[in-house]
Amino acid sequence: MTRRITCLLVAAAFLLGGAGCATVPSGGQVVEGESAERAERVDDPYVRLIPVKPHPEWGPAQIVSGFLAASASFDDNHKVAKQYLSRDNSWNPGLRPSVTVLAGRIDDPQVIKSTDRSATVRVTGEEVGTISSDGQYTASPKELDATFQLAKTPQGVWRITSLPGGEKAGLLLTQDDVERAMRTVNLFFYAPDRHTLVPNGIFLPVVNRQTLPTQLVHALLTGPTSWLKGAVQTAFPEGTRLKRRVHVENEVATVDLTEEARAGNIERMSAQLSWTMRQLSEIKRWRLQIDGETVTPDGMDATQPVHAWEVNSPDGRTSHDETHQDAYVVGPSGFLGTLEDDRAQPVVTGAAGSLSRPAVAPDYQEFAGLSSNADQVLVAAPVNGTPTPRVMLNAQEDARFTAPSWSSDGTLWVVESKDDESWLWVRRRGEEPVRAAHWGLGGREVLEFRVARDGVRAAVIARVDGRPQVQIGRIAQAPDGSLDVGSFLPVSSELQDAVDLAWRDYNTLAVLGRAKRDSQTLPFLMPISGSAITSLGVGSLGEPQTIAAAPGAPVLIGTRSSGKDQVCRQRAPSNSYSPWICPTPAKDPSYPR
Repeated sequence: MTRRITCLLVAAAFLLGGAGCATVPSGGQVVEGESAERAERVDDPYVRLIPVKPHPEWGPAQIVSGFLAASASFDDNHKVAKQYLSRDNSWNPGLRPSVTVLAGRIDDPQVIKSTDRSATVRVTGEEVGTISSDGQYTASPKELDATFQLAKTPQGVWRITSLPGGEKAGLLLTQDDVERAMRTVNLFFYAPDRHTLVPNGIFLPVVNRQTLPTQLVHALLTGPTSWLKGAVQTAFPEGTRLKRRVHVENEVATVDLTEEARAGNIERMSAQLSWTMRQLSEIKRWRLQIDGETVTPDGMDATQPVHAWEVNSPDGRTSHDETHQDAYVVGPSGFLGTLEDDRAQPVVTGAAGSLSRPAVAPDYQEFAGLSSNADQVLVAAPVNGTPTPRVMLNAQEDARFTAPSWSSDGTLWVVESKDDESWLWVRRRGEEPVRAAHWGLGGREVLEFRVARDGVRAAVIARVDGRPQVQIGRIAQAPDGSLDVGSFLPVSSELQDAVDLAWRDYNTLAVLGRAKRDSQTLPFLMPISGSAITSLGVGSLGEPQTIAAAPGAPVLIGTRSSGKDQVCRQRAPSNSYSPWICPTPAKDPSYPR
């Protein structure tokens, strides 16, 4: 009977809508050749599920199974799922419910206690994570064991009287349910500099395509998720809401905010809205209204293009700007050089030129690197000639440093790590290095640390249960300037034995690692939302050791083959299938920003 319920649901489900699906971060297959941008589109078609109403002849186990299946439909505020409940059960998950995500569907709920009028049904399964009511996903692999209480109504049909977690319970959905009914979208908030936007990825239920613009703006006005709260700011004054739904006509959206928005900065609010709404392909321009009155940012028309406000990009300046971004490498004779036409052109020579894992500051005023055995962090300036390197940090016994990482404001970050503990060091320009006041990975070995260009997020490779795992954390600043760097969450379980990583853009990491089916370390693009990872390029790479990436720039790999160091790139970087070529005798490639 349970399988029949599932078949009824599936048979009724295949109606195409206009929004896409989301991949739960704990899993997802590796998709060969598909670009990360394609995998992240909000507008991909999705499968709408048409739920089945309870049948009068169904017993307690079938009622629970039908309820779980019907819960995956968000139509009419879970109207059909509520028909499985007794009349005195006021369960109401709402438009953005909390979700417990299961690896697969529960096919056989078990009746563990039963009388003529009541029953207890037990469900078990493999929990992979949770989605909070604000859309934040957290991996939490464990076994699920929950019970439902049921009773017969005066009409002689079984109904659920009590849910696991009570009337405030959320949903129990499978990964397939989440992929079908929800989308991963970005909301954009401001970094502490009040200028740079920071993406906040959330899982958003999609009821129908027409309501998605309103859902998206409403989520933005609600504020950041608990994970990012305290690390970012919003330009919308407290209490600002949508006065009416977002209206879209002829590719122009109208966003009408309540009176509270008059106290906000029009330009800063516009940037947040533009970056958030540009994810929807049907919106090309939009107008901002406050209490029905159109307001216009300085220097703009009444209708703004959604691709305006590039100055607030989370990636900062890109290679499309006037200032070209060079890649830096360590040349074969021990010099720091720029990579030009596949040749390393010396820039810094002498002792400073032979530092390991060098990283040039975004303003090109100084650079940092490691000693040959990674037990010292050294800095030098300027980035030319033969500057004398200065020791900034010495590691404790049996400790090593991660490669230096710069944030856009000139702050230098590096992690000192042992087998089972680590410390984050931060050096602001013109100051001495200090340990971060609060460091969320203090009890783990950290192999790599990279600050995002927005300065609010950080990607790490940390050893978890003996394996290197890619995680994302957030950087919050207290009023006194102290830092809280923590709340690290795993990004994907599809890679194991990660070796190195870099931020390709605000949505995507370039990672060297080994997929579960592979025996070799290879490069991948990893969306930080946890969507499917993408293999990058084809061909032999020898023994890849380091990776470098930047917006609009080729991904570079430092590898060792036949005892020689080489820097590799794709023959045609814009094509993810393009083969790797290794024309440059050098190592440790990096981009300044």
